[in-house]
Amino acid sequence: MAGQRPLEPSVEVRVLPGQLRLAVGAIAFYQPTHNTGHLNRSMSTQSQIKLFAGRSNPALANSIAQAFGQDLGKVEIKDFSDGEIYVHFEESIRGCDVFLIQSTHPTADNWMELLLMVDAAVRASSGRITAVIPYFGYARQERKDQPRVSIAAKLMANLLTTAGVDRVLTMDLHASQIQGFFDVPVDHLYGSAIFADYFRKLELDNLVVVAPDVGSVKMARSYAKRLGAGLAIIDKRRPTQNVAQVMHIIGEVEGRNVLLIDDMIDTAGTLTNAANALREAGALEILAAGTHPLLSGPAYDRIEASAISRLVVTDTIPLRRTLDKIEVVSVSEIFADAIRRIYTDESISTLFDS
Repeated sequence: MAGQRPLEPSVEVRVLPGQLRLAVGAIAFYQPTHNTGHLNRSMSTQSQIKLFAGRSNPALANSIAQAFGQDLGKVEIKDFSDGEIYVHFEESIRGCDVFLIQSTHPTADNWMELLLMVDAAVRASSGRITAVIPYFGYARQERKDQPRVSIAAKLMANLLTTAGVDRVLTMDLHASQIQGFFDVPVDHLYGSAIFADYFRKLELDNLVVVAPDVGSVKMARSYAKRLGAGLAIIDKRRPTQNVAQVMHIIGEVEGRNVLLIDDMIDTAGTLTNAANALREAGALEILAAGTHPLLSGPAYDRIEASAISRLVVTDTIPLRRTLDKIEVVSVSEIFADAIRRIYTDESISTLFDS
């Protein structure tokens, strides 16, 4: 009718739980929000907390549970004859705040086992799932440094969030930016809180903290600040993977005790080449520390034959063998404290204020 506003089409729209309405012009689009199959998983402080462990590092998992003051929950994990992994929680976790403890060092079965544990927890209607990953595997592949390569660290983050993880707790990521690969909160613990106390008790005089490569400078600077020590850097070139060549030393090390710091030790080529170069440059006692002792291939033989007098590592990864030069300090207390703070919604960053 003239003078009247034309009627607009009437459309009834239903927004289902777990869906997000996005309006663009006159058209309504609907996208599922994160983890639509795992709804209403907000955790109150009244929820029961349960800790479970995979098979990658049972000794550390038991130590964390003991430090936390609670037994590990019962979960059945086994391999079929063909190698396929089977996971079954043997107790109810409905509505519980669940922490799954699993380091993801090689083999890749450790990653698969963790993902299956997460999926089983989601399907058992748990309240909140936190993946406790003392060592985050594939962290070295965190960028595309050459054509046609995978960014594996991003893929691992995607797999975890797709499986249904609500939070990640880890230590000394090889690259801090990996935290940004996740769409869920990541709590990043630092091994320096443990190592600094250990080396402070040694009361080493005239100490210099040395970064074995440029990538370790930030970590070495943090240790130097905590220990009130000097700082030096090894300028290293790596012609191929797992092969390191020391070029020269930036900083004064002659006549001084040195502490080499790195986040992980794989074949130990970087660490031992740096130690031998420091000895040739006139360093006195040479100590070393590494959070994650992968120690693959010739690592043990290299450490034994090197100028390193003592190597201190954590138990984020179980050692394949013992060596007189290697000493292990446990991260169980700091992980137990972090789990407690996550459960009670307290700050974790205050653990590293001192």
